[in-house]
Amino acid sequence: MRLLIIHQNFPGQFGHMALAWAARPGWDVRALGRETSPGLPGFQKLYRYKLARLGRKEQHPYLRQMEAATLHGQATARAMLQLRQSGFTPDVILAHPGWGETLYAKDVYPDSKLVHLCEWYYNAEGADLGFDPEFPLTFDDRARIRTWNALHTLNLTNCDVAISPTHWQRSRHPEFFQPKIQVQHEGIDVDSLGPAPQACIRTPSGELLRANDPAKPVITYVARNLEPYRGFHIFMRALEKIQQQHPSCHAVIVGGDGVSYGRKPKDAANWREQMLRDVKLDPLRTHFMGRIPRAEYIKVLQISSAHVYLSYPFVLSWSLLEAMACGTPLIASNTSPVREVLVHGRNARLVKFFDAGALAHEALAQIDSGADQSEHARGARLDVQKYNLRDGLTGYGRAMAMPSSPVDLPSSILEDVTN
Repeated sequence: MRLLIIHQNFPGQFGHMALAWAARPGWDVRALGRETSPGLPGFQKLYRYKLARLGRKEQHPYLRQMEAATLHGQATARAMLQLRQSGFTPDVILAHPGWGETLYAKDVYPDSKLVHLCEWYYNAEGADLGFDPEFPLTFDDRARIRTWNALHTLNLTNCDVAISPTHWQRSRHPEFFQPKIQVQHEGIDVDSLGPAPQACIRTPSGELLRANDPAKPVITYVARNLEPYRGFHIFMRALEKIQQQHPSCHAVIVGGDGVSYGRKPKDAANWREQMLRDVKLDPLRTHFMGRIPRAEYIKVLQISSAHVYLSYPFVLSWSLLEAMACGTPLIASNTSPVREVLVHGRNARLVKFFDAGALAHEALAQIDSGADQSEHARGARLDVQKYNLRDGLTGYGRAMAMPSSPVDLPSSILEDVTN
């Protein structure tokens, strides 16, 4: 079996799978990533590509993403041509195509099966865009979104098999393409995660915080970047209320000051700065950790008395599943992607996304109930088992082995084409 894995930021979602497949006898597994990709310890066959140039600032705003995708596609195609000239032709190409890397994969390797991880398809209604009334969509936004989908439509057209991590994410793609999309999460390392009654962390200010400490209970919040898409603005408003009502609880907040999704604030360098202007918090009990090593991040989840996960109707975060696996009591937004894995009263407390008062109330109730006694946490640990690495590996393997078949076209479209 010859497999080529493509991800701009390799390994991305494919790390554990790349290592497992590379260890199989008779498998030749190689990868392509951008020159800035971190690589994967223990995986030696990573080839890097570099863009010939960046997109031009004078490009029409609607077309900037497509120009960037074309540049990524060209750079990756050049790297694949070199692989082909060296004698490597993959049986399967597994890729995250979100930046355009596989636009020309079939031109280099027409007989290779192309399997795409399809994370998202933009919609002006019913999902993330326009969800938050604080950030309404303009007509210009809607027009830009429609043009952006050109790349994702090409990706769906070009691939032989598509995979979405959750049913919700699959449902955001055009109904016409959904028969082509399998639902399979990549999996998280459930087996290595769990409660740790002795866990502790030290904050940047020197505060020592421990699991299950009734004198200093801990509320936690985690995101790649602190931004509205993950409800950071709602969390901060709730935290102000929580601190007013609970004089000894601490908040540990993990995440960077960049923007992964959405826009920067207009009048501040980042959303952390913006929200610290808008709310009054006790600086001695509010700990911004920034981005931290994975081992420290897991300890943050393990010391938590109440972990807050908020999300627009958007891609589900691995951090939610990892919090479930750690047995961390959860207070989460009652939004579509979250409801796929959490059930109010069984494995979490769910609140309306925009209701900071309800979020504060549920967080305080969770603290008062005792994190180590939470039935919800036990339910979450049980339910997250279906997102384990073994099932992810098996499901992806099954998708790669599927026979290649195009989407069935409606007979009316076929008639139009033949006429």
